[in-house]
Amino acid sequence: MNCERVFNYEAAAEQIVRTYEDDTGINFIDIKNLPVREHIIGVADLLFEILFPGYTGKRTVKRSTIFSVVQELLLTVRRELAEQIERALRHNCRLTDCPTCDCPRLAAECTDRLLSRLAEIRTILKTDVQAAYDGDPAAQSLEEVVISYPFITAISAHRIAHELFEMQVPLIPRILSEWAHSRTGIDIHPGAKIGKGFFIDHGTGVVIGETSVIGNNVKLYQGVTLGALSFPKDERGHLIRGQKRHPTLEDDVTVYAGATLLGDITVGRGAVIGGNVWIRESVPAGAVVMVAKPESLYVTRNRERSKSQTPEKQ
Repeated sequence: MNCERVFNYEAAAEQIVRTYEDDTGINFIDIKNLPVREHIIGVADLLFEILFPGYTGKRTVKRSTIFSVVQELLLTVRRELAEQIERALRHNCRLTDCPTCDCPRLAAECTDRLLSRLAEIRTILKTDVQAAYDGDPAAQSLEEVVISYPFITAISAHRIAHELFEMQVPLIPRILSEWAHSRTGIDIHPGAKIGKGFFIDHGTGVVIGETSVIGNNVKLYQGVTLGALSFPKDERGHLIRGQKRHPTLEDDVTVYAGATLLGDITVGRGAVIGGNVWIRESVPAGAVVMVAKPESLYVTRNRERSKSQTPEKQ
């Protein structure tokens, strides 16, 4: 039986192109002002070189050359990031019918503001690295934490993305956060506010929602979710946006693996949340929340067997 046939490429292309008609948002035909994801990731790599000089081994960094290296990196970042921010702003203007042409100026201002914040971001990241070292007995050095812990990639990307998010830069903060998510398994929305001395141990499967607020010296373990309850909708059935809908963790809180905290609740200072709990209500300061003590199935069966074999009293 001969199954060979000539494939009709023209008909297939026509069918596919027809699905593009009346599309908005899922194709990018005739759009020139979208930021380029690969360029943004490249900028992130350059920023990481500034935050942790020499850690990638791509540049030979010495005390005698550090100033010129950082200055060169800043010049490159400013040029490339400003271009991507301008693209994002122009795309947003197209969506909102913005009548102004201020995108180049705003892009330069946002870029300069981020660069002026790098020293402070790095100061905070030092406390995150120290928290990881102090909180993990397996860590042998600060260098090991920086080079190998996925948490450092996630929190560094977040602290950069959050600055851009606060400036209302479109698209780029989420691109950065999702890039870090894909590399580390840690999903932190750029809108989340996170204090100093933060540490996520192991990290895989952690989700931190947009309106989460995390205080200083907070520690999370793998699989923790700071999420929202079902989203309220307006009279037209559209999601109501811009409301606080994720948890607040005050200073010195510890949340163990697999815990799920939902909604606009507050976990008070110094509280400890045990593993695999489900929390929808606020927790007082200093409290310890855990599931009921588990019981061995073997012990339970032996107890039941013992009861069944005990002769009844006359």
